[in-house]
Amino acid sequence: MAGSPRFTHLDDQAWQECRRQQHGEHTASVWERWLEFSPRYLSLYARWDPGMIVQPHGHNSDHVVFVIEGDMTCGDRHCPAGTHIALDQGDTFGPFVAGPNGVALFEVMMGDPRSFPADEEGYARFLAEHGVQQLPNPPIDLPEFVEDARN
Repeated sequence: MAGSPRFTHLDDQAWQECRRQQHGEHTASVWERWLEFSPRYLSLYARWDPGMIVQPHGHNSDHVVFVIEGDMTCGDRHCPAGTHIALDQGDTFGPFVAGPNGVALFEVMMGDPRSFPADEEGYARFLAEHGVQQLPNPPIDLPEFVEDARN
């Protein structure tokens, strides 16, 4: 295959703030560095601020999440560093809650990485119970092929 292997260093990729919430007096965010983003797959390094809550959702592709450091919950399951989560295309998981020190993740989505929400009413109740307000997602720099698919 032409163009292989490709090498990317984490420090050469810019952080993108992808999600943001108001937690009382402070905000919490999801930050991602995209290591490879192509029509075939997306691999990324993510850092979630302490307490960040991500709604239940699924992806239009198979999705692998590996907890590198810190911890989080996925639904009722505690996921400390070393946890591997595999989600098949079309299935859903979550909500996710980053632990008190936040969480760092390595993720791979094989195919179309776009997500779709699950249990939106339950998620709204969950946020209200935790006193969290979902803020608009910050604008992100998507590759051209993803922008084309959204239109």
